[in-house]
Amino acid sequence: MMNRKDGFMAELSPLQQALLTIEKLQKKLATASNGEREPIAIIGMACRFPGGATSPAKFRELLWGAGEALTEIPSDRRALQGLYDPDPSRPGKLSMRRAGFVDEVDRFDAEFFHISRREAEGMDPQQRFFLEVSWEALEDAGIPPHQLQGTRTGVFAGVHAKDYAFITGGGLEKVSAHYSTGVDASYVPGRLSYLLGLEGPSMAVDTACSSSLSAVHLACQSLRTEESTLAIAGGVKLILAPQLSVFLSKAGALSPSGHCRTFDRDADGMVQGEGCGVVVLKRLRDAVRDGDRILATLRGTGMNHDGASGGLTVPNVGAQEALYRRVLQRAGIEPGQVDYLEAHGTGTRLGDPIELDGVSRVYGASRTPERPLWIGSVKPNIGHTEAAAGIAGLIKAVLVLQAGEAPPSINFEHPTPEFTWEGSGLAVPRARTPLAEKDGPHRVAVSSFGMSGVNAHALVEAYAEAAHAAVDAGPFVLPLSARSEPALRTLAVSWLRYVSEAGAGARLQDACFTAGAGRSHHAHRAVLVARTPEALRTALHAVAEGRDAPGVARGSSGGEPVFLFGDTEPEANRLMRELLGRDVFRVHAEKVDAVLRQVAGWSVIEQVAGGR
Repeated sequence: MMNRKDGFMAELSPLQQALLTIEKLQKKLATASNGEREPIAIIGMACRFPGGATSPAKFRELLWGAGEALTEIPSDRRALQGLYDPDPSRPGKLSMRRAGFVDEVDRFDAEFFHISRREAEGMDPQQRFFLEVSWEALEDAGIPPHQLQGTRTGVFAGVHAKDYAFITGGGLEKVSAHYSTGVDASYVPGRLSYLLGLEGPSMAVDTACSSSLSAVHLACQSLRTEESTLAIAGGVKLILAPQLSVFLSKAGALSPSGHCRTFDRDADGMVQGEGCGVVVLKRLRDAVRDGDRILATLRGTGMNHDGASGGLTVPNVGAQEALYRRVLQRAGIEPGQVDYLEAHGTGTRLGDPIELDGVSRVYGASRTPERPLWIGSVKPNIGHTEAAAGIAGLIKAVLVLQAGEAPPSINFEHPTPEFTWEGSGLAVPRARTPLAEKDGPHRVAVSSFGMSGVNAHALVEAYAEAAHAAVDAGPFVLPLSARSEPALRTLAVSWLRYVSEAGAGARLQDACFTAGAGRSHHAHRAVLVARTPEALRTALHAVAEGRDAPGVARGSSGGEPVFLFGDTEPEANRLMRELLGRDVFRVHAEKVDAVLRQVAGWSVIEQVAGGR
């Protein structure tokens, strides 16, 4: 039986049917095209970079303060000690004395993530870092991590270095049950997805130095195709073993002076760095619907490869230029609408002029000396963080948009003569430089190029949230929680610093709301009630010092686990054998068994193992 739709189509002439079909296809094409251009909101970000840049705010202090966070190799990096030689050709030696190091890479709160100490010891510190920074990024987004269980949240982690595998490798006798899950790159995103119960894609991305910006690109694609409803994207790099550093030294890539001089006449190579950065991404329409705080938007991202260039590791200016044009075209943005470009800029004599050439061809055209494209790089400040380099550049781009100005480019005194600056439309900011006033939002481009030839590029746009009246009259109700009493005191210290430093501009009611609705809540808790900011500071002082005070209610929940076995002996033995296969349970069971052995004269573990 023919339905009404089929009947209507049958009444049309073949030409009319063809025109109707074309119209439908055009609508589908327009929908797909709009999907490609759909802005992606950055709703949270977190980082750990050298120089004490343990948050985006501290990262901003480092950059705008013209800080150089490169130091001598710390004494606790034993694998890197005693290898320096000014002659990079000497076998087993490296010409690196300075790099950008992150503090306390050996510290990890395994209990917070419900990971046993034995398993944590086998985990690559890069895994640990990515877990911690991802948690902080979700908190920055106001999303309680536990609420994401069962959601299509994707995790995209740029990771390249395999240093921990070099350190823990050796004979087969050293391989434990935690070896693969500890050192394989796939477990960097996979463990986060597992711990939070995330059911979206979970990908380790290795495109060498462009890994993290490539991860952001893949995350945006996943969101635009609605494969993911939320995405956690970033990258991590730690210098734990000398192999990669020795390779870079032999390749002549490392700076003998230990200073990165991007775009400068005296540039003599890259300086390695460490770090981790993570952003939380959501489709803009969804972020607006959910009332999320929007830090900036990603208008376009893209990737390509250098193809058959002058060598496997030699950049290709044509490929870089093509990538810029494609990303701009997809975003519907003209090159002249971009105010600043965060370059790859590693400080090498080969790569920097090639990058400048490609940027000037696309972004420098039609610029005037009075309104140039400002261009800089974060690498002179923190070193080349390799797999985390792109995310460092992206976080810096957001900070530039929020500040409305570019930070000073350090170690830039004499422009490189390997590039023709005059007429290029490019300029490097030597001091804090305001972005030009204009109609419409400011925009920043970010580039990240991998040594294997994979290039990534992104366009970031400022986002102006709708103005709303700030309500900062008391009373204030601030809930705090942590996994332990010392951690609760530390949290109170952080809040005290925030309330004291934010001053009159603090949106305390918003902050208190986020502390309640945008955080996971743990066993050790305190609730502070105060009528004024001054009273809130007094209450925070009390919690930080472990004291009781008016307006402070404290408590804890939970206790030690107790195992209760049924009275059916085979079932009890089966459960005991299963639990004894878990490291955490067995360690404590053996301690109890040793005591019972002295009292009863027999072993519970032996009885269970024997099936009795």
